[in-house]
Amino acid sequence: MDEETALSRLSFNQITCDRWRMDEAIEGCARAGISTISLWRHKLAEYGLEVTARHLRTAKLQVSSLCRGGYFPAATAAERQARIQDNQRAIEEAATLGAPVVVLVCGPAPDRDIAAARRMVADGIAQLLPFAAAHGVRLGIEPLHPVFAADRSVITTLAEANDLIEQFDSPWVGAVIDVYHVWWDPTLYAQISRATGRIVGFHLNDWPANMGVPFNSRQMMGDGVIELDRITRAVLATGYIGPIEVEILNTDLWAEPGDIVLARLRERYLKLMHDVATPQN
Repeated sequence: MDEETALSRLSFNQITCDRWRMDEAIEGCARAGISTISLWRHKLAEYGLEVTARHLRTAKLQVSSLCRGGYFPAATAAERQARIQDNQRAIEEAATLGAPVVVLVCGPAPDRDIAAARRMVADGIAQLLPFAAAHGVRLGIEPLHPVFAADRSVITTLAEANDLIEQFDSPWVGAVIDVYHVWWDPTLYAQISRATGRIVGFHLNDWPANMGVPFNSRQMMGDGVIELDRITRAVLATGYIGPIEVEILNTDLWAEPGDIVLARLRERYLKLMHDVATPQN
C-alpha cells in the first residue's frame, strides 16, 4: 500500500483529542490532510447534528463511524426499550452524517447475570436490525477487553462477536476490531479469518507495558506491546478495504496540543502501514 493510499484510509477518531470541540476536530483534520473522521455522540450533542453535517461538508470530510450505540442490558423491560430508542436515534444521526457504521459497546450485566445480559444484547440487536437496514447504517459489534466486562460490555472476545454476527447472518451487522481489546486473545487470528467479509471497522492504538487506568491508558502506535503489523496484515488479508481508525484514549495525550497529536498520529500510522506493506523474510 503506497503512502497516498494509506493516508486515504486513515480516520481520526475525535476522542484522541478529547479537549477539542467538534469544530476544532474537523478543522484539525483538514489542516493535517486527514479526510475521514470518527465522531462521538456526546460531542455531536454539544455542537448540534445539522451544524456538524454542514461543517463536515464544507471541510470535505467523510465520517467512518459514530460512537456509540449499544448498552442493551437493563434491569427492566422499560429501560431496555428506552435503550433501543436511543440506539435508533444513533442510527438516525449516523444516516444524517453519512456515517456507514454505528459502533456498539454492548453493555454490562445489570444484576451479575452475564448469560442473561448476553441474551439481552442479542435481543437488542435483533430489534435494531430492520431499523438499521432501512437507514442504510451497519451495526458494528465491538468486543471489549475482559477488563471492561463489569462496566461496559459483556461481549469480550471476537469469537463472541462472530457468534452474534453469524446468528443474524445480515449484511447490516458486522465486527469492529480494536487492537486494544483483542490483541491478547490466543484465538485472535483464527477469529479474524472467521470474520472475513463481516469486518466493518478496524481501530489502531497500543497497549502499555505498565497499565494505569485501563479506560484512558491507550498508547500511540509503537509505544506499547501490541504486535500491530501482524494484526493489521491479518485484517487486510480478509479483504477489508474500509477506513482504519486511530482511537487513543489517554489523559497525557489529551493535555497536548491537538495539531501536535495529529502530526505524530499521522507519522506513526504511515510508518506502521509501510511496515505492514514490507515483505516479511
